[in-house]
Amino acid sequence: MPWIAASLVSAFFLGCYDLCTKHAVRDNAVLPVLFLANLCSATVWLVLMAAHVCGPTLLPASLTVDALTWTQHAQLLLKSFIVATSWVCSYFAVKHLPVSLAAPIRATTPVWTLIGALALLGERPTSLEMLGIVTTLASFVGLSFAGAREGIHFHRNRWVGWLLAGTVLGSVSGLYDKFLLGRAGFAASTVQAWFSIYLALLFLPLAVGWKLRWWPRHTFEWRWSVVGVSAALLVADFVYFSALRDPHALISVVSSLRRGSALVAFAGGVLLFKEGNARRKLPAVIGVLAGIALTLA
Repeated sequence: MPWIAASLVSAFFLGCYDLCTKHAVRDNAVLPVLFLANLCSATVWLVLMAAHVCGPTLLPASLTVDALTWTQHAQLLLKSFIVATSWVCSYFAVKHLPVSLAAPIRATTPVWTLIGALALLGERPTSLEMLGIVTTLASFVGLSFAGAREGIHFHRNRWVGWLLAGTVLGSVSGLYDKFLLGRAGFAASTVQAWFSIYLALLFLPLAVGWKLRWWPRHTFEWRWSVVGVSAALLVADFVYFSALRDPHALISVVSSLRRGSALVAFAGGVLLFKEGNARRKLPAVIGVLAGIALTLA
């Protein structure tokens, strides 16, 4: 699959992931959701790894997990730590913010990723790609301003701060992904498998602490959307990692296209969660579509 098409497919499933996340953490304990969702993902990859050991020809090459050195394991553990920190910030914020607002804030990731890609990786998007990125991001800003009409003021809402922290860490993870899959030569399946396993291990102590009441906590209610979080993210990340394997893929463009997930989250927030101000947000949503079209031109 061409890397641009793969980025768009990943964006769709990332939007589904945002909606499942909102449903899973709404009026629910966050840490068990994080642990169980990642445990599901890790279990899928452990089963695939066991199947490969039992029958090396049973799985396609795209699902084969390579053997790694200790240094390579440390590199993937670092990625998992960055993402785990980002997700703790983001999940708590999403629990307290409308998803039609939270998704656009998270969609500012390409701003930070673009700055990093230009400064650290020497990427040079074309003029149309740059115009598309700027248009997309400007639309996200407009969409975020609409949230003020819902009584959410960025300068004094702590959950917006948490979400921005998670977003910046997400952009750091995106730049690191390009290094792992591009320059370091990791296979997409290898990164995703060990990334999922290490995430589950990192969230395990937090889940134990929640269970043993080491701090004041909310109660947890099992919801099947927890499995949806895992399934949507598995597909979104696998396609995304595959896109970054393409030597021609620009992380700044891939990251911008993936933020089209905000369109899916916006529609779901309005239709499924009955969130308001849809008409005020619609012009910015159209701007997002225009920006993606320019990026693809």
